[in-house]
Amino acid sequence: MKQQTYIAPIQVMNSQLDLTTKIHSGNLINQRMFPHKQIWKVTSLFVCLFSTGLLSASCASLPKDTAEAQSQQRRGGERGGATPVDVAIARTDTLEKPLEYPGTTIPFRTVSLRSQVEARLLSLNVDVGDRISKGQNIGQLDDTLLLTDLKQAEAELAAQKSEVARAVTQVSNARAEVERLRLQLVQAQADSERQQKLYREGAIAEQTAEQAGTQAQTAAQALRAATEQVRTEQQAVAAAQGRVLAQQAVVAQAKERRSYSRLVSPISGVVTGKVTEPGNLLQAGGEVLQIGDFSRVKVVVQVSELELAKIKLGQSVQVRLDAFPQTTLTGRVIRISPAADATARLIPVEVEVPNSNGNIGSGLLARVNFATLTQPRVVIPQTAIQKPATAKQPAENQTDGTIFVVTDTQGKPTVKARTVTLGKQADSKVEILSGLQPGERYVTRSGRPLKDGNSVRLSILSETGEANSTPRQTRN
Repeated sequence: MKQQTYIAPIQVMNSQLDLTTKIHSGNLINQRMFPHKQIWKVTSLFVCLFSTGLLSASCASLPKDTAEAQSQQRRGGERGGATPVDVAIARTDTLEKPLEYPGTTIPFRTVSLRSQVEARLLSLNVDVGDRISKGQNIGQLDDTLLLTDLKQAEAELAAQKSEVARAVTQVSNARAEVERLRLQLVQAQADSERQQKLYREGAIAEQTAEQAGTQAQTAAQALRAATEQVRTEQQAVAAAQGRVLAQQAVVAQAKERRSYSRLVSPISGVVTGKVTEPGNLLQAGGEVLQIGDFSRVKVVVQVSELELAKIKLGQSVQVRLDAFPQTTLTGRVIRISPAADATARLIPVEVEVPNSNGNIGSGLLARVNFATLTQPRVVIPQTAIQKPATAKQPAENQTDGTIFVVTDTQGKPTVKARTVTLGKQADSKVEILSGLQPGERYVTRSGRPLKDGNSVRLSILSETGEANSTPRQTRN
């Protein structure tokens, strides 16, 4: 075929040259009609144009025939050689990426340390960022006036106690007087009875007997008065003791107020804010420090009302912090606000996250995932599944399929068909429930249909290395 393609133009050119020769030599009519030079010019132009067309056609047919021949040779070589394939390494992954809600970390609780008395701040031993313990002394107020009040209260208490002592002494005296008058009454009554007996016997006058009776009655009245005085003195003692108790409370209050001159941390935590400086006069209730409890932290996120039904109190959630990207924390929902934002329709949800090592601070960006964790499975592209979908079983409803796993047989890569169980499908990917293990190599694309045991040749797009390595492309 190629020899005919090249010879045909030469024969045509020779014929044209013969024709030209005949025109020049023997045709008298043409010589009469056209001058010799004109005939030569026209003939030469015609021959050149015709020859150029034939050469162009023959040259254009050469690349086409060559390309067809090379394509036939390539197809023939492929029938007897290895099939080029794209190979990937099986890895575990989650098919659907759960939605994450951004939030900000805050202390589990924040306590404001305030002055409980009016006094001047003398010293402050801590600064922002310092860790403090519960009961730690962190500052001192001027306690001069407080000490004066305490001494006055203690002096008044001493006076009240002295009054109680005097009242007790008076009670004792009154009781002694009662005892004396009781003895007098007994003696007077005995004398009166003796005088009455003598009077009845006629030994003494009636007036003498009556005087003895009157003395007995007087002694009885004096005894009753002394007894009443004892009760009065006892009431005075009780009143004095009551005043002592009241003054003791005043003294205790003064001592308590003086103890307020020492600023003591109510909780263990970190100083998150300092409001005043030493030398300033503090009013009662004036703020000095802010202390945050970071034994646990809270993350407040705004959740859409459409997702609220999926969130429950006590639910475990996954929390990621941009400050620690390699760590995933487990939190717990501790509060769901009963009121939503009227404009955005978002509900604040508080999540508690443990912070035993104290690494998590306040104001960090956190991402909360409320979705229930699912077990990671092997995920591969749907193009790797060789079993086509049918009308009765569409691609999204397939439960099993066939893939080709790449193995090395005597140093040459070959493929082996394997049946796998399919799971969920999304984003052109499918879960493999069984039949393929992480780390195994499988075919994602092939140049032509494969069969079990076929030899293959890995393309430059194939992955190499271990399963935990990143995909790598090679170049020739």
